[in-house]
Amino acid sequence: MSILVCGSMAYDTIMVFHDRFKRHILPEQIHILNVSFLVPDMRREFGGCAGNIAYNLKLLGADPLIMATVGDDAEPYRQRLQRLGLRQDHVRHVPESFTAQAFITTDLDDNQITAFHPGAMNHSHLNRVRDANGVRLGIVSPDGRDGMLNHVAQFAAAGVPFVFDPGQGMPLFSGEELLHCLNQATYCTVNDYEARLLCERTGRSLEQLAESVEALVVTLGPEGSRIYAEGRCIEIPCVPPDEVVDPTGCGDAYRAGLLYGIAEAYDWTRTGRLASLMGSIKIASRGGQNHTPDRAEIGARYAKAFGEALW
Repeated sequence: MSILVCGSMAYDTIMVFHDRFKRHILPEQIHILNVSFLVPDMRREFGGCAGNIAYNLKLLGADPLIMATVGDDAEPYRQRLQRLGLRQDHVRHVPESFTAQAFITTDLDDNQITAFHPGAMNHSHLNRVRDANGVRLGIVSPDGRDGMLNHVAQFAAAGVPFVFDPGQGMPLFSGEELLHCLNQATYCTVNDYEARLLCERTGRSLEQLAESVEALVVTLGPEGSRIYAEGRCIEIPCVPPDEVVDPTGCGDAYRAGLLYGIAEAYDWTRTGRLASLMGSIKIASRGGQNHTPDRAEIGARYAKAFGEALW
């Protein structure tokens, strides 16, 4: 079964500030904010929500389809996809544009400040879900606003179950638009901050929002995650990582585990645990796509964490 991953492909320029933002951003001076952070460490990574989710699905043994837009500078990323065996049938080139670029500064508390240039991502609406054959599950992750709205509607029209993952794109939508997307989606996933914003914008509680979908998943960082499904709230524990190196892409790794579990018809506890494990594996490496466990290692880690076999 093909999983269609709609979202961004991006280059991430990641910088590390060897201090804490809270020591340099004074709340009483926020109206005249003018700060500069010295970042001795900098690297460029392959990223974007669709790219990261597909990468993690591939590690799990799935064969995902990426639906995204890229610019004139995409050749290194395309070569990487080819090496990884990830299909590019629906990766569209937008001439005279840059591939989306994220400039991320992380402090010692793993807080992040990000500047994002969408570039080709603004043309994601040119891609159409119906052009992808054999799709039985999908996800609409952060992308261009029109593209996200179109892909939500197109999945619903095609009768393909999908996850609505507004993520960093949530500020682009009104409360009414978010409710409309939820009502068309099969599942929704957000982190704890996004969950609060979703409740604020829609004027509804998480329990009320969960009634719109088969499952509403809320990730809570080191506190694990909660899955509102089947009329109950399922608590999913965090899997302690070997070490905390870089949070970039942890949410995308979690979503890959979520998608894989749904595709394999796992129950929600098992699905959430796999998702939690994938996020834990990712946080122990830099960037969104530098962790390299194979299926055997993922299975062994799952068994160690939860005392049961995964495969």
